[in-house]
Amino acid sequence: MDKVKEIVSEINKGNPKPIYFLMGEEPYYIDRISKYIGDNVLSEDEKGFNQMVLYGKDTSVDEVVANAKRYPMMADYQVVIVKEAQHLSKTIENLNSYAENPQPTTILVICYKYKKLDKRKKLYKTIKKTGELFESNKLYDNQVADWVRRTMAGKNYKMSPKSCIMLVEFLGTDLSKISNELDKLTLVVPAGTEITPEIIEENIGISKDFNNFELKKAIGERNVKKAARIIDYFAQNPKDNPFVVTVTLLNTFFTQLLQYHGLSDHSPGNVAKVLGVNPYFVNEYVVAAKNYPMKRVSGIISNLRELDLKGKGVGANNMDQADLLKELLFKIA
Repeated sequence: MDKVKEIVSEINKGNPKPIYFLMGEEPYYIDRISKYIGDNVLSEDEKGFNQMVLYGKDTSVDEVVANAKRYPMMADYQVVIVKEAQHLSKTIENLNSYAENPQPTTILVICYKYKKLDKRKKLYKTIKKTGELFESNKLYDNQVADWVRRTMAGKNYKMSPKSCIMLVEFLGTDLSKISNELDKLTLVVPAGTEITPEIIEENIGISKDFNNFELKKAIGERNVKKAARIIDYFAQNPKDNPFVVTVTLLNTFFTQLLQYHGLSDHSPGNVAKVLGVNPYFVNEYVVAAKNYPMKRVSGIISNLRELDLKGKGVGANNMDQADLLKELLFKIA
């Protein structure tokens, strides 16, 4: 993320801002920036007297301001980090008087997760002038795989689109969780290596052959035997392959396939743009469109919604995952 790089670059140049207000729905970048400041602004010797961590649940805005107004001891700066500051949301505007005239030798870091300041109020406008206001937005689901690829490219690793999708489908879209797994990979795989599905299977435990990515592809190809083998594997490993995840991903796939049928321009570039998918996967929609006409796709989407409700216990008479998966395959293929 360019803004994160810009913030880090200015800190490294010795030009830190007196206030960093880190807010938004995606906690990953908020944690990364606050950790970087906590790890790198002060030396280990300086941290003892000049670095303080407060928690929103256990402090107040007045206490934050009182600590921020202190002077550093035998250091150029003191660092005050307020974690979980969203718990101060009812009184956060009281920080405005300090933000108007912040202590130049203090670096105050406010971690305001899952919330945003009201742009119409004074504090937002003040920090825009005197400090750094960083908004960490949640990535869309279809952006996470590309984030994985770019993150690993920055560490000098290559990842195929399939490898990225495998990780996201298995781990979800929590960037912190994904990042932890990527860090583990870099410990065991030499830089410059291409991260293949085989490497992921060996080191993270995701089956390269029995996963939602392969199920979606098999169903799109109407390869019933392969889809049945994958579903049987899912039934035997329900904790690693929750039904709700499978039905959600298939619903997304067939919704996109419905969009594909409605396109007048089926060029790969346009399909990738409209559907929000990597161009690498466009051919899957070309193949699936031949196997599932538009009317059939509409019926499948309706079936998937019914199955989603059954998976949540609505009108299913406590059907187990194996039966739900079998019905899913029957309804589609």
